[in-house]
Amino acid sequence: MEKAFDFAKLLPLLIPIILVQIALLVAAILDLVRQPKTRWLPKWAWVLIILFVSIFGPIIYFIFGRKEE
Repeated sequence: MEKAFDFAKLLPLLIPIILVQIALLVAAILDLVRQPKTRWLPKWAWVLIILFVSIFGPIIYFIFGRKEE
């Protein structure tokens, strides 16, 4: 009997994506904590975006949220 979905075959593809997601999330949160101010939104809103918008949340923060001084 064949399995409809074999998770073991996808695991080698998912591991790099998960590692990139974790690295981006940690880098964005650390950068946010170190920034005295952000653009557009308060820090608590950026935390929500970073955590809940999957892999794109940290990218959105780095592009739009960082306030260059």
